[in-house]
Amino acid sequence: MTETIQITDSHCHLDFDVFDAERDQVVQRALAAGVTRMVTICTKLRLEPQVRAIAEAHAPVFYAAGTHPMSAADERMTTVDELVTLSRHPKFVGIGETGLDYHYTADTKAVQQQSLRIHIAAARETGLPLIIHARDADDDMARILSEEHANGAFSCVMHCFSSGPGLARAALDLGFYLSMSGIAAFPRSSDLREIFAAAPVERILVETDAPYLAPPPHRGRTNEPAYTVHPAKLGAEVFGMDWPDFAAQTQANFNRLFTKAAQYRAAA
Repeated sequence: MTETIQITDSHCHLDFDVFDAERDQVVQRALAAGVTRMVTICTKLRLEPQVRAIAEAHAPVFYAAGTHPMSAADERMTTVDELVTLSRHPKFVGIGETGLDYHYTADTKAVQQQSLRIHIAAARETGLPLIIHARDADDDMARILSEEHANGAFSCVMHCFSSGPGLARAALDLGFYLSMSGIAAFPRSSDLREIFAAAPVERILVETDAPYLAPPPHRGRTNEPAYTVHPAKLGAEVFGMDWPDFAAQTQANFNRLFTKAAQYRAAA
């Protein structure tokens, strides 16, 4: 039965204002849909206390924190020590999101790259996975990830992956993961679906990026973790797998990458 199949929303933003009036209900709807874990992402470190409080208040919710690349020039530059200190919270499970976004903010690429390297160093030191946002910056992203990985290994997920095949291959060659969001279900995303189909299924996660990018049949609505089932079922089609088998595979993948969340759940 569909309701018994468990999946994880590996990336959402439950602290956003759109959820203020019904955050508890959003979490409950996710659980009812079989989404038994959610990772809510802090994108501005000054807001970390609010994001942490959401994770503390809801048993299925974990969190990560970092400086989004589009905010890198406007926010105080973080330090490795600050991120390492934050990571000691038992429900803090990832570093980021961080990355490069040249779509609207190419003029701040230098500070974005500086921030990215700081986050990478924190991921390397903590052993927690790096959570990467990449848009219109494929060449620089592949170069920096490769350079930094050569300086010392770290784990990573390319969140809401919608870049080109070159960056996908570079990330996979480094042992990283690709996360499938509702974008992959958009009618015009056939090229993106082909990129996912060429990747090892052992390196695929699913997410919503809620409240953004609601998948069909919810386009035009506020996205929420309960809708993770839609990119996950698309993933099953892309990889030619039965839905329960693909869901179980993504759970295993999440547990392998987000070991702290997996261990926390096993100990709870």
